[in-house]
Amino acid sequence: MNKKLSFLWLKGASKQMKIAVLAVQGAFIEHEQMLSCLGAEWFEIRKKEDLLQEFDGLILPGGESTVMGKLLHELTLFSDLQKRIKEGLPVLGTCAGLILLAEKLSNDENAYFKTCPITVKRNAYGRQLGSFFTEGYVEPIGKIPMAFIRAPFVEQIGKDVEVIARVNEKIVGVKYKNQIGVSFHPEVTKCTKLHEYFLDLCQE
Repeated sequence: MNKKLSFLWLKGASKQMKIAVLAVQGAFIEHEQMLSCLGAEWFEIRKKEDLLQEFDGLILPGGESTVMGKLLHELTLFSDLQKRIKEGLPVLGTCAGLILLAEKLSNDENAYFKTCPITVKRNAYGRQLGSFFTEGYVEPIGKIPMAFIRAPFVEQIGKDVEVIARVNEKIVGVKYKNQIGVSFHPEVTKCTKLHEYFLDLCQE
């Protein structure tokens, strides 16, 4: 059996994993490709009716957080998803997804789900370093490639927030209970380790 496809069953999963991917804007297709590679079933959340399905986890992709926040409200998705996250639904937020989870934004008066007690700075690397590629260590999965695209970073963390990744002394990855948030885009690399880590959380 292919090593990647065997991942879900190495952990003793008793059912097929089903992950919801927010698909109102942003880089959601790349996440879907990662999930397919790992043998996880997925579907897109685009409208209220999509939430009638049962699912084991949620991915909030990179993109434009302001646009996503507006569409979440216009499509009447916001309250339901916020409630599910607060109640323990595993969620992976990447780049804009991290911003959506943050309790506070240091350079924007808006905030969205406010489910993760962190303060995030939007477009934190500025225009000159707006996009770059590096490798960094993520606890507990080891070194992985990291693509930063007009990325945020975490300026402050609250109680019980675990720092799982730093780059140049900046916090670029956190875990809080059922929530994983990262500044970078793991879905645009060929490395599936972070998605495996997320799927493992969904099985717990």
